[in-house]
Amino acid sequence: LAPLLVLVAFVLAAAAVVPGTRLTARLHHPFVLAVKTWAFAHLIATGTLADFVLFASFLAWAIVDFASLRRRDRAAGTVYPPGRLSRDALAVGVGVAAWLVVGLWLHPLLIGVNPFR
Repeated sequence: LAPLLVLVAFVLAAAAVVPGTRLTARLHHPFVLAVKTWAFAHLIATGTLADFVLFASFLAWAIVDFASLRRRDRAAGTVYPPGRLSRDALAVGVGVAAWLVVGLWLHPLLIGVNPFR
């Protein structure tokens, strides 16, 4: 389950940097949602106290930050422009490619854990 949740997190993160996505128009802050999803995935996949403290901290920060950003948007009357499906497709492609690179190559190299085993 964790690798699939991290895939969703990578797509959300890509939607945050690809301009004009419908995901951003709908979710407003996809990068913070990506951090929430990534942290939750790692919480369910790891079991040490150190892992719990690290990923629970990221999750707590993202929950508070998302609520704060949504309140700020409502107070300011922020309207997100509608996105285009082609931009969403680009974000999905970038997210999947980044997920594969990190999961198959960088995570084992830098963290020492293969997330697909």
